[in-house]
Formats: sequence, structure tokens, C-alpha cells
Amino acid sequence: MLRARDIMSKDVISVKNETPILEAIKILVENHISGLPVVKDDMTLTGILSEKDAIVLFYESDEADNKTVSDYMTSPAVCFEESEALLNVCDFLAKNIFRRVPITSNGKLVGIISIRDVLKSVLQLRHEEVVSAN
Repeated sequence: MLRARDIMSKDVISVKNETPILEAIKILVENHISGLPVVKDDMTLTGILSEKDAIVLFYESDEADNKTVSDYMTSPAVCFEESEALLNVCDFLAKNIFRRVPITSNGKLVGIISIRDVLKSVLQLRHEEVVSAN
């Protein structure tokens, strides 16, 4: 049985609560990602900042200069332990509006799974099935 750790991306871009919100948005845009886990210095997950969380900046652009990620992030973040069955993660992503979910080990961020990661895994598994059948 596949586990979350089997397909999670381990090189996770994250930010801290005190990161200026405009800096976080720049990170989202420059890296073509739709969400950022928010962590403490020891990598404890404290929340997540999604594009949807930050879109309200359109209405408050003058006030954003002094605001941080903690003013906009969703907390607590929904997350899964790295040992969680991948089927449960996929079920969650399929039934909710989230495009990604942080993966933790004892509360510490160790990875992230996006819908794209799941789709890549599906393609890889199908390819392996075809190769082993031949």
C-alpha cells in the first residue's frame, strides 16, 4: 500500500509567520505554486498560505506593506502524517477545494502532496504496469 511519503515532494518551499505578505506572494508567483506551508524555525507546521488566502490583498493594497503571512494564512493547516495511506490523502484532495496538503512527521513539515504529484504518480504506476505486463 502506498503511503504519503512515497509520492510527497520533499523540497518544500515554506515561509515563516513573520514573513512579509508581499514577499510570500512573490514566492508564490515566482515558483508557480498555489500555496505555501507556514512553519516555525524548527519546521513545526503552523498554517498554510494559499493564493485564495492572499487574494484579499487586491482590496487592501495600501495596508499590505506592514502585514505578514500570519495575517492571511489558514491556521491550523490540514495536514497528513507521512505514514498515512495515500488513498486517504487522495480522497481528501478529491472531496475538498484544496490543491495541496502538507505532510508532517510528528508535527514537523517533511513534504507536501499536490494534486499534480498524485497525477504524476498515477502516470508512473500505469507506465510500470504496462512495462511489467510486456
